[in-house]
Amino acid sequence: MENIAKTVAIYARVSSDKQDVDLSISAQLKAIRAFATRCGYLVVREFVDEAETGRTTARPAFREMISLARNPQKSFGTILVWKYSRFARNREDSIVYKAMLRKNGVQVISINEPTEDTPTGRLMEAIIESLDEFYSDNLGEEVTRGLRESASRGFYLSARPPYGYHKIRIKDGDKERTKLEVDADQSAVITSIFNDVLSGKGMVQIAKQLNEKGIASPKNKKWGKTSIRVIVSNEAYTGTIIWGRNSKRGLEPIRVDNACPSIVERSVFDKVQQIMQERTFDVIHPRRISGRYLLSGMTFCGFCGKALTGTEAKSGKFSYYVCGTVNKKGSGSCQAHYHSCAKFEETVIRKIKDNILTEENLTHLVELMNQDMDGSSIQYQDEQKTIIDELGDTNRRLERLYDAIETNNVTFADLAPRIHDLKARHDKLNERKLQVDALLSDRRVALASPEILKRYANEMRKVLELSEFTEKKAFLRSFIEKIRVMDDYGIITYKAPVNGLLEERIGVLPIEQYGGW
Repeated sequence: MENIAKTVAIYARVSSDKQDVDLSISAQLKAIRAFATRCGYLVVREFVDEAETGRTTARPAFREMISLARNPQKSFGTILVWKYSRFARNREDSIVYKAMLRKNGVQVISINEPTEDTPTGRLMEAIIESLDEFYSDNLGEEVTRGLRESASRGFYLSARPPYGYHKIRIKDGDKERTKLEVDADQSAVITSIFNDVLSGKGMVQIAKQLNEKGIASPKNKKWGKTSIRVIVSNEAYTGTIIWGRNSKRGLEPIRVDNACPSIVERSVFDKVQQIMQERTFDVIHPRRISGRYLLSGMTFCGFCGKALTGTEAKSGKFSYYVCGTVNKKGSGSCQAHYHSCAKFEETVIRKIKDNILTEENLTHLVELMNQDMDGSSIQYQDEQKTIIDELGDTNRRLERLYDAIETNNVTFADLAPRIHDLKARHDKLNERKLQVDALLSDRRVALASPEILKRYANEMRKVLELSEFTEKKAFLRSFIEKIRVMDDYGIITYKAPVNGLLEERIGVLPIEQYGGW
């Protein structure tokens, strides 16, 4: 304990906020290292968080430092920081983590706000931290207040302008601020989209027409129904800008009419919203409802590779699996077909029952698993032996170094770097040993008897027939890697060989003719 009292870790942090006025990482490290040298401390670790806010403890280097500090075999007894605000800006976090560290024999010292480890010293430390927290909160409020003031005056604060506009800089006193100005070419596209919706065209149809004309989407990709929906629901095209919808402080959003030139008349915009609302509730077109579909997430189009999505039509009377490209961009965008949801799922379940849930196949699967685990066990046993040997060698080396220090043959400062390296290696070896021990404990399974396997097969069949949706889906996922669908047949790829095969063809998948819109 006498040695560890003089060994320290350094923690440095800078925020991503432009208003963070503390020193850079390199400057903090330089100042703390100099302080450690003056005070006779030995620096054994440095932890750095860049672009990480102090208002949360979810910082990678901070988490690693706390974890190591709680380890009984820790290599440092003190943490040095530039200021307490670098450790945490939140007073509650600071109290909790410092108490935790003190309980584990670790002290936090600010090199610019020194306090004694006494009740009076801790009171001064608490006052400093409270001021830091007040500064941080007050700064955030000032920034938010300034942004809301700019938004209320009609200035545009987001990084990207809406499609149909571009940003311009205008003079506002001694500052420059941003406004929106209509883009002539893109605004014509916006007008045509709203007119198409009024004429009865659907999202997919509008997107398809724009792609056929070679018009670039807002992100310079292909148009899809999502990008069309975003445009027709954006009130900015009426000249109204809304800012602060997702305020972390619970503030009402700022809404400013006539903040920018309008592209669409208010009456047109309102009529389009009404049409969209009617379509949503009447469900007159297929829409994706992934939670209801047994094979979603594991079924893919064999032509374009997109996932098959579950869609329904006529208020849920009919449901289908359809290629994501077709669902998004309409018929003709991919040669894939619609497949009856119920019949497709029935075909796959029947294949699983017939090919997997048999006593013979389950016996084979368990044998393969045991063989795989036996091979892995040998590998892990060899690694475990090597780790134990290396741990022994590392401990012997450390003992020799400690003996040299105790007999005054050499100073601690001379051997400190080597001791640090050996202890770091010891920690890594010990951590890997724990992982290997855990893996070995999980590698052995006993081969089930024929009676158990037969009963297991029957129970699993009942799972597919009688269990809840989530249990069925989890069961299928445990065997199926993916299903690729081509016309009226599919290719199932299994996670383990079934009857000696990793892939198997299933057919015939019933094709449904449904045009969508």
